[in-house]
Amino acid sequence: MQMLNLSLLMLERVGIVIILAFLLVNVRPFRQLLFAQRTISNKINLIIIFAFFAIISNITGIEIDSQNHLVSTGILLNLPDENSIANTRLLAVTVSGIIGGPSVGAVVGLIAGLHRVIQGGLAAWFYIPSSAIIGGLAGIFYHRRASKPQPMMLMSPTQGIVVGFAMEVIQMLFILLFSPTGWQLVKFIAIPMITINALGTFIFLSIIDLFLTQEQEMRAVQTHDVLELADRTLPYFRAGLNPQSAASVAKIIKEYTNFSAISLTTTTEILAHVGAGSDHHVAGAAIVTRLSSEAIQHNEIRIAHSKAEIGCSHPDCPLEAAIVIPLDVNQQVVGTLKMYSTDAARLTPVEEQLARGLASIFSSQIALGAAENQSKLVKDAEIKSLQAQINPHFFFNAINTISATIRHDTEKARSLLIQLSTYFRSNLVGVRETEITLAQEQAHVNAYLTLEQTRFPDKYQIKFDFQTNEHVMLPPFTIQVLVENAIKHAFIGKASGNQIRISVTQAAQQLKIEVADNGSGINPALIQQLGKQPIASTHGSGTALQNLNQRLTGLYGQSSHLQFQSTPHGTTVTTYIPLKEHA
Repeated sequence: MQMLNLSLLMLERVGIVIILAFLLVNVRPFRQLLFAQRTISNKINLIIIFAFFAIISNITGIEIDSQNHLVSTGILLNLPDENSIANTRLLAVTVSGIIGGPSVGAVVGLIAGLHRVIQGGLAAWFYIPSSAIIGGLAGIFYHRRASKPQPMMLMSPTQGIVVGFAMEVIQMLFILLFSPTGWQLVKFIAIPMITINALGTFIFLSIIDLFLTQEQEMRAVQTHDVLELADRTLPYFRAGLNPQSAASVAKIIKEYTNFSAISLTTTTEILAHVGAGSDHHVAGAAIVTRLSSEAIQHNEIRIAHSKAEIGCSHPDCPLEAAIVIPLDVNQQVVGTLKMYSTDAARLTPVEEQLARGLASIFSSQIALGAAENQSKLVKDAEIKSLQAQINPHFFFNAINTISATIRHDTEKARSLLIQLSTYFRSNLVGVRETEITLAQEQAHVNAYLTLEQTRFPDKYQIKFDFQTNEHVMLPPFTIQVLVENAIKHAFIGKASGNQIRISVTQAAQQLKIEVADNGSGINPALIQQLGKQPIASTHGSGTALQNLNQRLTGLYGQSSHLQFQSTPHGTTVTTYIPLKEHA
């Protein structure tokens, strides 16, 4: 009966650690410590928090006299030498090691053990080394990757039971060896303490794991919404950043997010403000918040968690938190996207990441709109034709791929969004420039290949063989067009073993660019027409090679025309252009 009462009382004490887990995932300063990269400062803060809870566990423990009778005493500040305590101290020590690593666990264990000695006399000296050892051992199961700012749970709650069980068994061995009432005490407290502390470890990790799972699900939903949002806002941003387009975009963003207000500005005035605070954040008015001015001036994101940090001069402004992100086009700030909340507690890391992602997409859309306006004045018909051919087809394929990926791998979907942004930024550069560096062209090709290989995993093996430096110049899309042509036409009916080799070498004053595949070859009757006229095809308009060939010969003369060599075992396309390096 005494053992049952002890188990129930111990179960009550587990609530202390449940409170700790709740604080770590729901209170912003604690959550930042839990999910931040492990720096010395963060480790010290974790030690302070977990040591505090370990000490609380000591003073709220259950006192046991020398006859193994439970003593009802409330707060235990001092303990007779002959008495013992059953508590959840080791639970706090164990989870500190799991969360913070060996160093955090060992230091928390050392502090908890020292306090236990202060509390109960020198007879309890062995709790110092035992608690430090247990904290360090628990830290072996350290579940973070120090190089990543966001953690990944590498220990499941079920594994936590095993760890909690093992750590408590170690403690029982120390009591058995060094306590004056060793075996008698262990017989009484072992089962309740081992069981309850193992269960407490499971509960703690379950709370953390549940939070991470919910966050991942929320990110998946948000990523899907971002794709829809980007699709709806694209027509407005292509028209340029103006009051009409900004008002429409702000309404769409507010519809798809949980923010209380959305604002879009130029560098000097508000273009649109939808939601809370619209009575004094008025379209056409000058920017009134200090936060926006700082974001524009430094071209850096600014986050505020209070009215004072926002810096609005209106006394009745309801906005309590804000994210201000500069809209950057070609390294120049053209405006800001501002997302406000009337409740600072609702501004979580998920919302911050959402805002960053939207700003990146909107910056690209604004740049796309500006580039389209410029392209109307460009006389290079080949570039315009190529641009018109690539973007719509590839964009919709990429969107479908990312939408499908969201369902099973949200992080990969985010990575693909970044690659899609890189791809379109490279396209924009190609519209404005007649020559780019090899490094820029490779980034463009890599972005294209990443998205294609996600659609068709393991179908293509791509090998880069660059025997020159990355600063050599070449026309934009040169390699990308040849690689895309090979992917579309070389491997029809061939599901695997498809190889493409991209070679760039220099000889004398020339740069040799070569793309070779091991496909089924080209019909000999068509080779003489390639690059000179459109070729009818079920996989495209057939103008890409013609456009590329005309651009090459227009820039460098007939000696740079595309050369085709094809057999039933593969095709090689080669061009020679003058060797030139970026200044």
